[in-house]
Amino acid sequence: MNCTSCNNGVLNETLLEAGFWVHTCSSCSGNWILIEDFATWKETNSDYNFSDDISVEETQITDSKKALICPSSGTIMRKFRISATNDHKIDYSSKVGGVWLDNGEWELLKSEGLAGSLNSILTNHWQAKIKQTNTATNFSELYLQKFGSENYKKAKEFREWLINHEFKYDLKAYVLAEDPYSADK
Repeated sequence: MNCTSCNNGVLNETLLEAGFWVHTCSSCSGNWILIEDFATWKETNSDYNFSDDISVEETQITDSKKALICPSSGTIMRKFRISATNDHKIDYSSKVGGVWLDNGEWELLKSEGLAGSLNSILTNHWQAKIKQTNTATNFSELYLQKFGSENYKKAKEFREWLINHEFKYDLKAYVLAEDPYSADK
């Protein structure tokens, strides 16, 4: 198989972790992993400890921005974010169940504590959680910018108090009423 990323190298079988065989590009060092092989390896090595003391610098990681073609089927692969805190994306071929990891992305997954979750990253649930986290972060930044840090902190404390209060609906009505002491609307 030829490399899907650099289009120069050949994918050769190599060991990525103890007993875990993948295809690595002879030129760009990217890795082609079949999820089925990963799941089987993970099942047979359930107590495998991914080294979490890895330090990866952003400059050591390649992240292909262009759409990649599956080296097995020739179809376009989808990109999946690995986490809400990291913008790197891995490429997935649903046609064959294969993942392309650019050079350094396996080490990135290990440093983020996600190497054992490679197959989970590709699920709708995982991707929806990333989207939800990003949305919450964006709103938080907007509120902080609009209210200022002191007012935002007070508003969050008040909101937390109100949500957990037994009379929260009455308290909301009181706070939001233009004149809470009037029978008029």
